Amino acid sequence: MNGNGKQLNKIITYTVPSSETYIEKDANIYTNNLINLSEAEIIEKALSLHSQGDIFEASKYYQLFINQGFIDVRVFSNYGVICQKRGEISKAIKLYKKSIQLFPKRSECYSNLGYIYKEQKNLEEAEKYTRKAIEINPRFANAFLNLGNIMKDKGQLIDAEKYTRKAINLNPSGAECYLNLANILIDMGKLDEAIIYIQKTIDLDPKLIKPYYILSTLPMIKNSGDWQDHIFSDRILLNKGSKDKIDIYFARANILHKKKQFDLSSQYLIMANNLKLTLYPSNLDYRLHKSRTLMKESLKKDISDSCDSEIPKSIFIVGMPRSGSTLLESILSMNPDINDLGEVNIFEDSFLEWKRLKSENRNINLDEVYLKKLNILANNSSIITNKWLYNYQYVGIILSHIPNAFVIHCFRNPLDNILSIFRAHFSKGNEYSSSLIDCAKVYLDQEKKMNIYKKQYPSKIYSLNYDFLVTNPYTEIRSLISWLGWDWNDSYESPHLNSRSVSTASRVQVRSPINSKSIGGWKNYKSLLEPIIDIFAKTDTSNIN
Repeated sequence: MNGNGKQLNKIITYTVPSSETYIEKDANIYTNNLINLSEAEIIEKALSLHSQGDIFEASKYYQLFINQGFIDVRVFSNYGVICQKRGEISKAIKLYKKSIQLFPKRSECYSNLGYIYKEQKNLEEAEKYTRKAIEINPRFANAFLNLGNIMKDKGQLIDAEKYTRKAINLNPSGAECYLNLANILIDMGKLDEAIIYIQKTIDLDPKLIKPYYILSTLPMIKNSGDWQDHIFSDRILLNKGSKDKIDIYFARANILHKKKQFDLSSQYLIMANNLKLTLYPSNLDYRLHKSRTLMKESLKKDISDSCDSEIPKSIFIVGMPRSGSTLLESILSMNPDINDLGEVNIFEDSFLEWKRLKSENRNINLDEVYLKKLNILANNSSIITNKWLYNYQYVGIILSHIPNAFVIHCFRNPLDNILSIFRAHFSKGNEYSSSLIDCAKVYLDQEKKMNIYKKQYPSKIYSLNYDFLVTNPYTEIRSLISWLGWDWNDSYESPHLNSRSVSTASRVQVRSPINSKSIGGWKNYKSLLEPIIDIFAKTDTSNIN
């Protein structure tokens, strides 16, 4: 996900409206003294409790209904929604599939199942079930909305825009449809049009906070005083949950940053990230443990001959978030032969599948598994780029197992890098980003690992210093293109003219010509960064200036 928050999606129930104030209790779901109730009594009680938001008690009655062998589409659907909201994803999938088996003409369960698969990043299954929902009900606005989100995640923004506009046509009062369309338009670089739809979202539902946050990430616009005054008002915080407050604090920090009120911006950044950590604790330990494990894995001598099939030239872009990787990808994709996969975790998926197959005594090479997955995405392209940045942990395995693989390591001044991460409001997978100390530890880990790999594979890894790139783009880009062995084209110097979609936290900045405005920005936040300045002062890092 990008740093601008994930799109809104709809989960559909039949009879019971969804509630955001569910009553959770810790007890056994089965209750023996309910078994003498009739079918009608059980379902009536279940639906009543669900509508009141008491999902724990409702779950007992839904489960009892199923255990008794009764069949009602509302039970499987609504119980699936409960399980989904409780994080019991496997059970939710089983319930939806059972509902589809029993009631194959009910479009809502197909749509809900598609939504689950989208959240699991299984976009092919997500698209299949969502399209089935639309096939059954061609006027299903929420299914079109979800299909638009799926296409956005697949990088197919023209289709994403088309299906989201269809959702708007079917449900012109749905505020979330306009907000999703605005996000798609931002990814396409159509900022002026996006702002129109963000304003439409606010007009339809002034209580939504996400539109204000997204506005705060865009360049300053005329007549912005009203919404900025609102975002700083005391009333906006009334009756707001933690997630909304996090968006509000980040929005305030963004606005103050643009006004060069850096001390006040720092205060809101701290408030936003501290609150975020209470909801999403740092995943630092997971990141570092995984890095150590994969380093040991890369030292194993289990390399076998490569497969006969020809793997296209695979350029892996690695490093920290906000290190210039999106700019690099835009530069490279000016080459018409490039297929930029974006942030697709295809190599890790291949590696895990290969390990599983090996455990089953299957005789298969890692590059064979990788090529099979690549062929699904790459459309026979001769050159592909993959910007899954945490592949820095896999570099040793990539370069020892994948023929025709190359790595470009993006890095920049660590204080500028960490400040940018701390300001970015990332979503899932980057939970460490809300702690400055943890950001520093991840930064140092990737620097250490990449230094090791650069010594092992000096001809296969290119070091791209973002600070050098933006201060002297002509020289740095020519050096990079020469290393890749490509013919020079002046278009490489104008990546802002690239029409490709961008869905990262850099999606706005990458639309501007290459500039060095962000260099040294950490100095405006020196007090905020004091704890990590000490950390880097004690290391061998020489990128602070």
